[in-house]
Amino acid sequence: MYQQLKDTMRIINDRPIGIFDSGIGGLTVVKAIIDLLPNEDIVYFGDTARVPYGNKSKETIIKYSIQNTKFLLQHKIKLLVVACNTSSSYAIPMLKKMFKNLKIVEVVTPGARAAVEYTKNYKIGVIGTKATIKSKSYIKAIKKICNKAKIFCQPTPLFVPLIEEGWIDKLQLINSDYYQTINHENILRQLSAEYLAPLKNFGIDVLVLGCTHYPAIKNIIQDIIGKNVTVVDSSLETAKEVKKILEENKLCKFRNNKPKYKFFVSDNPESFKKIGSLLLGQEIKYVKKVKIE
Repeated sequence: MYQQLKDTMRIINDRPIGIFDSGIGGLTVVKAIIDLLPNEDIVYFGDTARVPYGNKSKETIIKYSIQNTKFLLQHKIKLLVVACNTSSSYAIPMLKKMFKNLKIVEVVTPGARAAVEYTKNYKIGVIGTKATIKSKSYIKAIKKICNKAKIFCQPTPLFVPLIEEGWIDKLQLINSDYYQTINHENILRQLSAEYLAPLKNFGIDVLVLGCTHYPAIKNIIQDIIGKNVTVVDSSLETAKEVKKILEENKLCKFRNNKPKYKFFVSDNPESFKKIGSLLLGQEIKYVKKVKIE
C-alpha cells in the first residue's frame, strides 16, 4: 500500500508545470522558473493568434484563459501558471471555480507583495496593459497588503506589440536592411520616457512591471525611471511563488533526468521561435502550432 502511494506521488510530481500567456511575454516567467527550478519539466502555450489580450473585453479574456487552461490540462500538468497580467487580473476567480483541484499561480499577487516589501515612501507605480490597469487588480492587491500605500498606475499599451515584434533592448539580431535603419532602443527609450514621466512626477520609489512582456526591456525602463526607483520584475516574483508552492506541497520533480520543455502557439511558430529564443536566453528548437478554439 505504501509503495503504491509512493509510486502515485512520483507520477504526480514528475508531471510538468503548465504556463500560458497571450504571446511570448510569459517566456520571462519560464526563464525565471528554469533558473530557480532547473529540474522541472515545462509545457508553455503562447496565444500568438490572439495577442494582445490587453485591449480585449473581460468576457473575452476569461474565455481565452479557460481555453488555454483546458489545453494545458491535456498535458497532465501538476500546476498552472497564468503568466499574463491581463488574464491574472480578470480570469483567476473563474479558473479557480472551474478547476478546483488545480493549483494556480497568478502574477499579480507576487508582484504586489514585492512592491510593498521594497517601498520606503509607500508611493508605488504600476505599468501594464490597458485591461490590467483598468481592472485595478494591482491597486486591490497592494492595498490588501498595505492600506497606506499610494498606487499610481500608467497604461503602456505599445510595449507588448513592439516586444512581440522582437524590438527587445539591444538583443535585436535581424539582418535585413530595413531593420538596420531603425534604432529600436531609441524608439523604446522615447516611448518609455513618455509613459513614465507622470510616474516620475509622483515621486514613486517602486515600479511594478505589470506585464510579463516588460522584463524584456527592463534595462531601458530602469534607466528612464532612475536608479533610485526599485523595479519589480513580476516574472521573477512569480517564479519564487511557484517554487514555494511546489516545496510546500511536496510536488517537486523526483527524477533528475534532463528537463523537457514543450512550446505551443496558436499562430506563427517561426516568429515565436526566433524572438522567443532571445527572451528565453537559449534556443527554442521546436514549436508546434495548435488550434485552441
